[in-house]
Amino acid sequence: MKRYWSLIESPFQKFAAWVDEEGRLLRLRLRAEGAAHVDPESENNSARLDEVQRQVSEYADGTRRDFTLELAPQGPAFEMTVWQALRDIPYGATTSYGAVAKAIGQPLAARAVGAANNANPIALIIPCHRVIGADGQLVGYGGGLPLKRKLLEHEARVMGTRYDLFG
Repeated sequence: MKRYWSLIESPFQKFAAWVDEEGRLLRLRLRAEGAAHVDPESENNSARLDEVQRQVSEYADGTRRDFTLELAPQGPAFEMTVWQALRDIPYGATTSYGAVAKAIGQPLAARAVGAANNANPIALIIPCHRVIGADGQLVGYGGGLPLKRKLLEHEARVMGTRYDLFG
């Protein structure tokens, strides 16, 4: 199946994304550097990623809280379960790795949830930035902690709430 990629502009930073020929989002990488080498068989075609760009722009300007892109992440069953649970975290809210572990029925799997969070191929859209440490600290984010903080602050601002890690 043919794949396409493009850089995705945002006020947060430049991302890179890949879709299949049916337009399903396969990957959203938080760092644009080296994107052309991530999947050398994919074609750079921004028109194929117009919908991704549109929805990311709407998220950035505060008019979109839920992404409606069709997603096609690939991974082991446990990771897929975690990624689905991440999609259930409400916009503007945060939770802990332990809470996600409990939500998927594996209360002792907080570290495994952290590893699955780290393996999330569609960051931002599958909102792993909303997961923080049990002590309320910002921990681990593929785009770096400054980006994680920016995203959480952005969502709090749009919600009209105070930036609070356990809000």
